[in-house]
Amino acid sequence: MGPVRPLNVRVERYFLRWRTWLGRDTAIHYLDLLDAAVWSKGYRTVKLYRADEFPTRPPLLWVFAFSPDRHVRAPVNVRATPGGTWGYYEAGRGRHGYLSPCGDTKHAAEQLDGLLKHRMFPSTW
Repeated sequence: MGPVRPLNVRVERYFLRWRTWLGRDTAIHYLDLLDAAVWSKGYRTVKLYRADEFPTRPPLLWVFAFSPDRHVRAPVNVRATPGGTWGYYEAGRGRHGYLSPCGDTKHAAEQLDGLLKHRMFPSTW
């Protein structure tokens, strides 16, 4: 039998998922702020969180970078983090895709800029 996680770790993860689920309006607010920041850097976005279109899905912002012969993308969502705060995450990587705290939208846009540039030109990491 494998090791068992302590109860407080499991409860905390459950509580964070619950806060993320109930905090849809907060997540949409932070994604709108990030949308404005990445637009100023020249990236294009697709918002997949309008209530009439996707009422039960978690809010998701797709950020795209285009070149003449290639394009790359990064899905971003907002999750609750310990301490009552929120964070930007690359959606496909789950908890391991942490980009930045939501209070620092400029830093999150810079992180996404670096991530998309690396995907576009892999030798620039």
